Amino acid sequence: MPDPLAQAREALRLARRVVIFTGAGVSAESGVPTFRGPGGLWKAFRPEDLATPEALARDPRLVWEWYAWRRGLVAACAPNAAHGAIAEWVARRPGVTLITQNVDDLHEQAARVAGAPDGPPALLKLHGALFSDRCSRCARAAPAGPVDATSPATLPRCPACGALLRPGVVWFGEMLPAGVFEAAGAAAAGSDICLVVGTAGTVHPAAGLVHAAREAGARIAVVDPAATAYDDVAEFRFTAPAGEIVPRLLGSP
Repeated sequence: MPDPLAQAREALRLARRVVIFTGAGVSAESGVPTFRGPGGLWKAFRPEDLATPEALARDPRLVWEWYAWRRGLVAACAPNAAHGAIAEWVARRPGVTLITQNVDDLHEQAARVAGAPDGPPALLKLHGALFSDRCSRCARAAPAGPVDATSPATLPRCPACGALLRPGVVWFGEMLPAGVFEAAGAAAAGSDICLVVGTAGTVHPAAGLVHAAREAGARIAVVDPAATAYDDVAEFRFTAPAGEIVPRLLGSP
């Protein structure tokens, strides 16, 4: 009987253009809490109270207090075996685009360990970056700095225009970063195989990228211990944690 793992490994090896599409599940194994799973962040907080421009306007101190707490939580996490395997595989072969829905920096950390100090050469972060700031008025980007959320007066301000800074993530109801989704769509449509890791495929428009890849003729491989929206189009399906399967898919035999 054919070995699905060996078949998927061979398909990935032979592909000229590969998309790796990751979601919250890959970072959950590092201790980063998910939003919608058991114990996810949205079980305790309503999205409209913390992750919308209206929330920032209504109670900026609360929003920044929560994001400062969240940054501290994520900063204590380290890349896991799946991040490491992806980083090492990307570093040693061309033609790979890494697309992530995650706002943490674990892919970048893993890439530095793998010898890529500037991060993965083709990394598209669809939902922005937790460890960056952006001006709420002029949209100027800046590295994340310390946050004093004890009062509205102590919150971080834009060095250019003086307006309130906000976390550099995509909030509910906002458009994805200019050019990023378009580049992701082009990579998906041009791929020979799309490896999906740790996402249920419920967050749009990002979720549509895998279906776009399939419609363009790409083979689909899915790694997730739970059911996903891609199970009916997956040629290769692995119902196991990413840290267990991804190193076996991308590592040495």
